[in-house]
Amino acid sequence: MEQKKILIITYYWPPAGGPGVQRWLKFAKYLPDFGWKPVIYTPENPNYPLIDETLMKDIPNDIEMVRTKIWEPYQLAEKLNKSNKKFKAGQFDVGENQSWKSRLSIWVRGNFFIPDARVFWVKPSIQFLEKYLKENKIDAVVTSGPPHSLHLIGLGLKHKLPHIKWVADFRDPWTEISYYKHLKLTKSSDKKHRQLESAVFKNADITLATSYTDAENFRKAGANAVCITNGFDETDTHETPKGQKSKTFTLSYIGVLEQLRNPENLWKALDELVKENIEFSKNFSLKLVGRIDDKILASLENSSLKNHILNLGYLSHGKAVEEMQNSDLLLITNFPNESSKGIIPGKIFEYLASGKQILSFGPDKADVEKILEDTRAGKHFSYTHSETVKQFVLEKFELWKSGDHSENTQQIEQFSRKNLTQQLAEIL
Repeated sequence: MEQKKILIITYYWPPAGGPGVQRWLKFAKYLPDFGWKPVIYTPENPNYPLIDETLMKDIPNDIEMVRTKIWEPYQLAEKLNKSNKKFKAGQFDVGENQSWKSRLSIWVRGNFFIPDARVFWVKPSIQFLEKYLKENKIDAVVTSGPPHSLHLIGLGLKHKLPHIKWVADFRDPWTEISYYKHLKLTKSSDKKHRQLESAVFKNADITLATSYTDAENFRKAGANAVCITNGFDETDTHETPKGQKSKTFTLSYIGVLEQLRNPENLWKALDELVKENIEFSKNFSLKLVGRIDDKILASLENSSLKNHILNLGYLSHGKAVEEMQNSDLLLITNFPNESSKGIIPGKIFEYLASGKQILSFGPDKADVEKILEDTRAGKHFSYTHSETVKQFVLEKFELWKSGDHSENTQQIEQFSRKNLTQQLAEIL
């Protein structure tokens, strides 16, 4: 049977680093198993905020690459103000941390480059790809954003060639993303962003979302939306011998932890357990891997947890995965506000792959809570719970003490990159 062809229009592609690259890299890796041959269209001279050469190993050997030049105003912006480097990663200073140059740059970004500074690649790409699609048999076209300007390439192609099947993949929302309100938009700019987003929703044959909440919001806005979450790749998870009892009962946090996601109620519960329970105090370790905010570290150092902390700092991805395997309970935190309940941190899928129990904090009825319930891989709490958190940790400690290693998680395979690609192929 002849394979169908899918054209994937993406700005981020190895050697670009960061979580945004992995989604379509992994889809491209597994799509041939399900009858689809990927063709990648990406800029010839991109300006990536992060580089990770190790991702190159996942690119299929015979993949067809199509590249054209892009002009980006970031080179100019960085000459004006060094901190503009952050923009490319969708980050920037807020509040008192903003200099006048930052404020000007943010205003220019939001009002002049709509939807973003990669917008200058849209017209040349439509021109180039219209010709390419007429000369090559392509069965489906995917645009992956952010940058959301790539969806405008899909929109332009759909207008010129109405028969093409177009999938708009939103790795993050457009006007619903947390930093949108910091863009200092004029009324007319805001209106333009929303009109373009709406046109993408209404014209794409399928809109993909990475969380259940995003998919629901997109449907309300007129999109034919389906959720395919991110996931874990079995070939990335390092196995350590299972069934061996660790020397201490270890609760680990792996990643970046800033003040807005600091689970103070957990630290309070652990502090009390260490004081009240001699057994727990003798056997408990709190392992921190990654960049932990200085103020959080200082407050932990000033508590009864001081002698239980193992702070390993930043580790390579492979080593971080190993540390997950050498833990008994894994901690994940999200922003407490209601608007964050659709955020599913990519890390949760690696946590699931480790088979360890997960302790999660975030807003009520979060998408993460649904995943933990479906897989029985742990429990989700809001930042106001304290007693119930304490009970949960104690329960897991008792199981550890008794040497019970039965992994009672279920249905984790649904989040493997291969199974997610199969879902994508069925939708296609």
